[in-house]
Amino acid sequence: MTNYREILRIHSQGISQRSIAASCACSRNTAAKVLSRAQEIELAWPLREGNSNDELRRLFFPETAALPSRKQPDCETNALRVQQKKRY
Repeated sequence: MTNYREILRIHSQGISQRSIAASCACSRNTAAKVLSRAQEIELAWPLREGNSNDELRRLFFPETAALPSRKQPDCETNALRVQQKKRY
């Protein structure tokens, strides 16, 4: 799991994104996205005590209520069709 708190802490010390990525064992793109999103929502180090990594993840990347792209099968109808075919 990405350590968002550590990325923000190291960035506040003026460390490069490549060094942050290496230190936090994440990709350079992940570090860049986190820092970009933190700047968008005006979040900077030091953080409040209650800001856990899970809370930061929800702030940075809110879940979108996307509808599933595939239609789910109707298992009950399919089971009835199979039973009807067995009868004939």
